[in-house]
Amino acid sequence: MPVYLVEILITNKPLAKDPEGETIHRDLLLRSNFSCVKKVRVGKLLMMEIEAKNEEEAKEIAFKACNDLRIYNPVAHTYRVEIRGIKE
Repeated sequence: MPVYLVEILITNKPLAKDPEGETIHRDLLLRSNFSCVKKVRVGKLLMMEIEAKNEEEAKEIAFKACNDLRIYNPVAHTYRVEIRGIKE
């Protein structure tokens, strides 16, 4: 069976505060003359290698892991799953 390279991006919900992103924006970017950067949001990237019959099954496994194991907090976070390819 193929092994799929799967990325899961977990971010704060749009209305949730993002103190780490705000600090990077204010204390690093704006103070270093990157005023063209208007906002920064910080998230977590999980990279998994999932053995599955096809892409759809690999995505289902990733979604199930996120939901069943509470890899993210559904109250504060959103997440998305993307297949990046097949491991060679």
